[in-house]
Amino acid sequence: MSLEPKGPPNGGGGANHQRPELVLARWSTRFWAWLIDFIIVTIVIEIIFAIAYAPLAFNQGVQGNPGLGAVRFAVQSLLFFAYWTYFESTTGQSIGKKLLKIKTTDLAGNTPDIRNIAIQSFGKAFLLPIDVFFGWIFTNEKRQRLFNRASNTIVIRIANQGSGSENVGYRKEE
Repeated sequence: MSLEPKGPPNGGGGANHQRPELVLARWSTRFWAWLIDFIIVTIVIEIIFAIAYAPLAFNQGVQGNPGLGAVRFAVQSLLFFAYWTYFESTTGQSIGKKLLKIKTTDLAGNTPDIRNIAIQSFGKAFLLPIDVFFGWIFTNEKRQRLFNRASNTIVIRIANQGSGSENVGYRKEE
């Protein structure tokens, strides 16, 4: 996982034992992960809207109906919300976060519950400019946006673990 223990294995106890350390992701890394997600989801949304709007374009024209803009924004925001809620509640990572090796966790480094993921996803999907702006202004030592604070979540860097098999010992059954 992303925990990088400092100190003896198996707790070790005593005054020399230090807590595991979580490495917080940089704001820039989080931005690039968001941008990757934004591009992927936007392409999918554009394909869906192109298919859905085709009959309207032939009948009455998309440009002549101002209500379609509001519907489009609402549907886009709901799809972004569903995307982030699904991926981050199952693995803690959207596609962009997987590519950049970062992950959403609770404050202890564990996968957050669906409720907390939904709260932080709501901020990204519906109120991102406000969420980021005030998150930067009132930032704390955990680099949390407003909705990260409300959901008790953080974004951490995942330690490079390769394939994972080099740290595993094997024993033959006797």
